[in-house]
Amino acid sequence: MKTVLVCILGSFLSTSLLFAQTSAGADTAWRDKAGASIEKGLGYLTKQQNAEGWWSSADYPGLTGLIVQGFLSAPHTEHRKDEAARKGLDFIRKNAKADGGIYAGRLGNYNTSICLSTLLMAGDSHDTAIIDAAGRYLGGAQTKNSANPESDGGFGYESGGSGRQTRPDLDNTLFVLEALHRYQKTQTGTEHHADTGLNWQAAIDFVARCQQPQAGNKGAQAAAEDAGGFRYTPDGAGDGPVGEKAPRSYGTMTYAGVLSFIYADLKKDDPRVAAALDWIGRHYTLEENPGQGAQGLYYYYQLMAKGLTTAEVDQLTVQGRKVDWRRELSEKLIALQKPDGSWASENGRWMEKDPNLVTAYCVLALNFLYNSPETAGAAK
Repeated sequence: MKTVLVCILGSFLSTSLLFAQTSAGADTAWRDKAGASIEKGLGYLTKQQNAEGWWSSADYPGLTGLIVQGFLSAPHTEHRKDEAARKGLDFIRKNAKADGGIYAGRLGNYNTSICLSTLLMAGDSHDTAIIDAAGRYLGGAQTKNSANPESDGGFGYESGGSGRQTRPDLDNTLFVLEALHRYQKTQTGTEHHADTGLNWQAAIDFVARCQQPQAGNKGAQAAAEDAGGFRYTPDGAGDGPVGEKAPRSYGTMTYAGVLSFIYADLKKDDPRVAAALDWIGRHYTLEENPGQGAQGLYYYYQLMAKGLTTAEVDQLTVQGRKVDWRRELSEKLIALQKPDGSWASENGRWMEKDPNLVTAYCVLALNFLYNSPETAGAAK
């Protein structure tokens, strides 16, 4: 989408999303509780690791990568040296393939992107060859010249090089853009060089086609409630309950859209980013994944923490109430934590009945909240 409808730009005049600075006297007592919750979560995950270094399934090194990221980004930096993190990283390295991907047998883009981000976070110079190969693998996996032009620029679970390229979606595109953004900053100190072969503008265009309203949406204007939000794909396929199409904006994908734009170097005042942040302010809740209910709730929490932190959103004003979203989200996650340190959902869609995956989401979310510069500064 190269244009945004005037009616959406006008809505910013009365936006429910406001930005503010955290004062030095802000209440950050929740931060100590968050730190303790992180420790319990990591303790649980340590006990669940397979002897070979993976969690839940050896078929998904990306899942192990997410968990290892929880150790690598924990407030107490000694966790970077934990045996669990070391074994998890070794398992990831063992899954590096000759084509440059990091996967077990399937979901090449999904697993490679998460594993690449994890290796970059670990910062071991011995991984340079694996990292460079993974960057090239992902750059070459971008969809182009497809039968459906709306798919061009995005990424699906599998790459074309695998011979089984899958339909691009916003979620996989987010993981790839995050990994390549991190790769390019880590390798050169700049964000947009051509070593991976990624076409950033094509990626931006794909992400924008997932946003409502959008150019080419058969002339239909999105309802005001949906305006500025994102869907899983440009046509909404895969958004609704299994087997249904639901072209509605929803929480996880709207945060995915914001993050994708930021990783592609769009600024907060770009109309597309501003429209998404406006949607987020109008739909702020911790009781559900807006537009999906209980489905994907914990992934929603993790993307909220990452998305609002990355977008440098400090406070929200929701229906006239100033919201310290960091404190509220932290308290929500702590209340949901089980006595053994884990989290898990009763709703099994997107694998959220797996306590290892969901615990990783929550630990990562709490790490963002605890480590936020605004929060850390206010706590001093």
